[in-house]
Amino acid sequence: MSGRLRIHWAIAPAIAPRPLINCNRCGTLKAYCCSGKFRVNANGKRIDVWLIYRCVDCDNSWNFGIFDRCNRRDIEPALLRALESNDPALARRHAFDVVALRGVVGRVEEFPEIIVHKRILGDTSDGASALELRLGLELPTALRLDRLLANELGISRSRLQALEERRLLVVDPDGAKALRKPVRGGAMVRIDLAGEPDRQAIISAASA
Repeated sequence: MSGRLRIHWAIAPAIAPRPLINCNRCGTLKAYCCSGKFRVNANGKRIDVWLIYRCVDCDNSWNFGIFDRCNRRDIEPALLRALESNDPALARRHAFDVVALRGVVGRVEEFPEIIVHKRILGDTSDGASALELRLGLELPTALRLDRLLANELGISRSRLQALEERRLLVVDPDGAKALRKPVRGGAMVRIDLAGEPDRQAIISAASA
């Protein structure tokens, strides 16, 4: 493919996963939202740390364990300060750790909503006839690759499938059926648009 426009997509999930917990106030299974606040409890040299969640309906609290009876000396001073000051980036990282959440509660509600920041790499190539999309993922997302591409390029998922079948759309390194899988950081999507009548509109959407 010649005249290729290379673009980096920095993808960040917009809504944190919500554990589904039996709320003792509501008396039924409810979704709990991350409050962004940590609870740090020190007992001598031992420290317990939780990330606080709240029931979406009654505001009842639930604590997601981060450290359990951990020796103070085993926690970096900078990390301890971040926990005690409710550092937003640290709270976000733990809130999006869906594997850890599932290990505690079993059932977790995930959301496909994302924010995409796009940056052109190298020459803008006004006459480009192909795209090379490099995907960077801040945190895991449940969004499928075909939905991401359809939303951001303004074309249908069936058309993406047709492009893939004609080998005009290639995903590296995931290969076959990558379109139906969740978005992966480090993936590269190459799309040959030379024969597409709306080539310029798709290219503009890819970089907008």
